[in-house]
Amino acid sequence: MTDAKAAQRLLTGQAWDDFCETVRLTGHEIERWGDVPDDLDRAEWYRHLSRLLRNGLERFVENSEPAHPRLRDTPFRCSINAQTPDQDHLLSEWYEPGHSYRVWGNRGTLPYFVMAAWKANQDRTVGARDWADKGADSVKEFDPAMLYTTDFLQSDAIRFDAEGNFEVICSPEKPADGRDWLKIGDDTVGLLIRLVHKDRDAEVPATFHIERLDQPRQRPVRPEELATNLARAAQMVRGYAELERSWWFDNLATRANQLQFSRTVYLSNGGVADRHHAFGMWEKPKDMALVFHFATPPAEYWIFQLLNIFQENLDTYEHKGGYINGMMARHEADGTVRVVIAEENPGIGGNWIDSFGHVHGTMSLRFIKCAEPPQVASYLVPLADLKKQGWDMLTDDIAIRSGQLVA
Repeated sequence: MTDAKAAQRLLTGQAWDDFCETVRLTGHEIERWGDVPDDLDRAEWYRHLSRLLRNGLERFVENSEPAHPRLRDTPFRCSINAQTPDQDHLLSEWYEPGHSYRVWGNRGTLPYFVMAAWKANQDRTVGARDWADKGADSVKEFDPAMLYTTDFLQSDAIRFDAEGNFEVICSPEKPADGRDWLKIGDDTVGLLIRLVHKDRDAEVPATFHIERLDQPRQRPVRPEELATNLARAAQMVRGYAELERSWWFDNLATRANQLQFSRTVYLSNGGVADRHHAFGMWEKPKDMALVFHFATPPAEYWIFQLLNIFQENLDTYEHKGGYINGMMARHEADGTVRVVIAEENPGIGGNWIDSFGHVHGTMSLRFIKCAEPPQVASYLVPLADLKKQGWDMLTDDIAIRSGQLVA
């Protein structure tokens, strides 16, 4: 009965109307931000929604065929929740649970990757229902943006032959023949492979493939599937829009210019436990500079990112702007790192990030394969004074201390 109702809603256009209306109403959610957004934020909001919609359609309409799994990278410029520019995200979304898969390929010279299985509250009955008129409260029941990692497998634990070839079985039970294994279950809705690069231009690209072990014959789309996947795509737009708003008001904005390493927050968004990831909110007038100072403990990789209030990379990231990573960072004599966020380079050393017309936003500091993250000090000072006095003006009495590791 549920499939029949979903099919009817698609064929009569009701599912399409609900899809369009959900996206339309989500656009007006910017009003729930009150007086926080300025004109630049509002312009980025509507562009952000278009990117979320593009991402949702790619993931759920194009890349969720039950008989034809794929591993597809996230669409161009569709960064969600501080996606690092040095990391690719290969996604395979599953409309039908209960199947087993084989992932294989060649790592090239990719230094590190991690495979993760995740679950989310997005079952196959959602195509039989209307979601638009439920508003943001609907994400309490149906939220494709809220993802939980159920198991993960690091490349360190995968066996590669002399040419770099590998194979991993994704199934409920461990393979009897001893092949590398990632556990999935009936609640698994997809697979995410994070590819961590150090120098893309110098690397031999990795290749990844996926297939269902029962190798079903590809078949035409069914109307109930499309009704469900349109609902998933629209509700993903709503889910991320609400997540970003709630993070800002319920968490980040209460700790201005601070970073907090929280496993709970990160893992609730599909993260994996191979890293420490801090989120924070930054705020400064255009004539001020915001300086962060921290040590860099041993890690496979680290990055500090500056983001807008919707957790998007700034427009400069394609030209290596808006972030500092371990390969490009300038270190102080004691091995620590200073990051200066300002509208212009104060010219005193350290690592400058152009705030690019923004007066506030979110930020991220992550360390992959790191035993313990560092403490962080931040300083909000007049840019003109920083240019004249240099680091000497960053005294302990004006430091904001953060970098706590919480559950």
